[in-house]
Amino acid sequence: MKKKCRVCKNYEFSSIIQKRKYIKTSAFVFYYQPKKEEHARVGISVGKKLGNAVARNKVKRQIRGMIDALYTFDEAYDTILIVRPVYQKQTFEQNFKELETSKRKLDRRRQGKEQR
Repeated sequence: MKKKCRVCKNYEFSSIIQKRKYIKTSAFVFYYQPKKEEHARVGISVGKKLGNAVARNKVKRQIRGMIDALYTFDEAYDTILIVRPVYQKQTFEQNFKELETSKRKLDRRRQGKEQR
């Protein structure tokens, strides 16, 4: 995932989360809003409940790999992905499938709003 496709600033995270548009799964919470730039951006947040800095960075690397496989970055929204502690109890394949189904659900939700 390239740096230009990431949400990095704290105020950007806050502005997306304050919109309160979200999708919850057992391992993730997706917050989203219409994109502000010409490409979609993704922010990843991993809390301290998942472990020390080494463990959290490993989770972020895994999720960036999943995002590279799933996203084309021409989506119509910016996303904040918050990782829940259940993530570590599941296998990589289970987490990948959950992320994939959540993204499809988000795409359908966004397409439904564009048709209105």
